Amino acid sequence: MKKLLSLFLIILITVAAAVILISALKKDSPIVIVKNNYSQKPLEIKLNKTNDTECAMLIKTQVNAAEVALKDGRTWFFDDPGCMVLWLKDKPFKDSAKLWIYTVDTHKWVDARKAKYLTTYHSAMHYGFAAVEKEQNQTVIDFDEMVLRMYRNETMANPKFRKKLLGK
Repeated sequence: MKKLLSLFLIILITVAAAVILISALKKDSPIVIVKNNYSQKPLEIKLNKTNDTECAMLIKTQVNAAEVALKDGRTWFFDDPGCMVLWLKDKPFKDSAKLWIYTVDTHKWVDARKAKYLTTYHSAMHYGFAAVEKEQNQTVIDFDEMVLRMYRNETMANPKFRKKLLGK
């Protein structure tokens, strides 16, 4: 009887451990990179399941999100164009990568290098940059200027520079 009870407990513990292991493996882990995007097209971001590659925050909206796609099929995701710029800074493929940005005005993916950028937008990381496709009443800058300002910390995240941008 003792042997039967011991065998039953061992089986019960083994089944419980298997159930816990299987459920742990089934959980969706955050998405950081997607492979096999050989067409280098912008991919649909799985909101609240995809992490920004630079700051690791969950991407909660597609608006103003950015993507970096390489010919080898790898694609990375960002919640703010500033995060994309910082992450790309020292990458050997920064000039050859396809860069996408989701506009705040037309809600479309556009080539990030061809987009125009607002400088005082309330962006995810508070850098202030937001891509627009149509002419704005506000001042806009091109991609190269946005990159330069990120490198110089001339963003809305810098309190001293924010005052200058807002004219205060």
